[in-house]
Amino acid sequence: MSGVVSVGPPAQGLRGTATVPGDKSIAHRALLLGALAEGMTRVENFPAGADTLSTLGAVRALGARADHASDVVVVDGAGPALGDGARGTIDCGNSGTTMRLGAGLAAGAHGTVVLDGDASLRRRPMERVAEPLRRMGADVATADGRPPVTIRGGALTAIDWTMPVSSAQVKSAILLAALRARGTTRVREAVASRDHTERLLPSFGVSVTREPGGVALVGGARLRATTVPLPGDASSAAFLVVAALLVPGSELRLTDVGVNPTRTGYLRVLRRMGAAIEVVDEREDAGEPRATLVVRATPLRATSIEPPEVPATIDELPVLAVAAALSEGETRIAGAGELRVKESDRLAALGQLTRLGVDVRTSPDGLVIRGSGGRPLSGGQVASGGDHRIAMAFAVAGLVATGGVAIADPDCVAVSFPGFFDRLAALGGKVGA
Repeated sequence: MSGVVSVGPPAQGLRGTATVPGDKSIAHRALLLGALAEGMTRVENFPAGADTLSTLGAVRALGARADHASDVVVVDGAGPALGDGARGTIDCGNSGTTMRLGAGLAAGAHGTVVLDGDASLRRRPMERVAEPLRRMGADVATADGRPPVTIRGGALTAIDWTMPVSSAQVKSAILLAALRARGTTRVREAVASRDHTERLLPSFGVSVTREPGGVALVGGARLRATTVPLPGDASSAAFLVVAALLVPGSELRLTDVGVNPTRTGYLRVLRRMGAAIEVVDEREDAGEPRATLVVRATPLRATSIEPPEVPATIDELPVLAVAAALSEGETRIAGAGELRVKESDRLAALGQLTRLGVDVRTSPDGLVIRGSGGRPLSGGQVASGGDHRIAMAFAVAGLVATGGVAIADPDCVAVSFPGFFDRLAALGGKVGA
């Protein structure tokens, strides 16, 4: 794909049945737990985006064997000895999940590794995960709070940790370290973050206790290999859901999408805005609920997204901002300062909506967006900043923008949704270099 891609309105609505890549968040965890387990773990519907491939490289660097063919990865786990004697640098690419969860896994090994990444990842905060791992007994060093992160692991002791900021990555890093720690580790958070780790651990034979405001795990359990069939990624689905809601005449079915309650905050927000979304054919596999989403174009009304809702919508907020830009009224998003330390400063990047004729104001932790009431946006050019979710959000905006939207540096979408632009084109969107 060229350095700029243009996305424009389809001749008619987006119609058809589609799938999205396997869930990225669960894929990271399945690889890491499979590496620590004994035996062969099979991860199905594996999304071969740049982030998950970074984690695949990390588990190999720690001593597990992992074979990747088509959409299946088979991990031959190293058991409790994973990472013992490991030396050198692990390249995490652009993946904060690889770095933070990998840190938790490396903390319990008798080895020394350096977790590093690209220029974007090197700007992201890491003390939030380093500090609890130090409290457990690992020697963890950062570069003024940012990557690279050097970890000298070893014998760990359980902690009772209250999270200053709700974060599924930090919570999961602590739980991964807790698997090889002595005693019972507890992690408490004021607002529940996504719970994929807690749901997946029992499939590997590890008991997890849910407590009011937190979760507890007893260290020392030996993990057994399993098969993990991944549902479609909820965050990837959100972009197609919003696209179908905004483009007149659309009716779209998205099959086998994850509907974990900690990941469906975006659906609750969109329904509050008046969206016509049905959840049908619900089932559960490997602890994760999944379903088919049926989406029809619907006029939307403005809403407010308050701080307690942010952890369950954090990855979908960019495309929810696009939905707000087409809604009737003024939408306010608050408590989303975390967006400033993602792959880009996503709040600043969303300020580019003004180039499309949108009345948007940014604040230190949020946005105020006055919607168009369904009227098409203006065309224009925006920069992705190398951020996959910003690129996809503005692609959705292009579907409802007169003249379309040109997006610089579109290849970054491969981080989470390889083939995203091809998928838009197959559903009827105008996509071209």
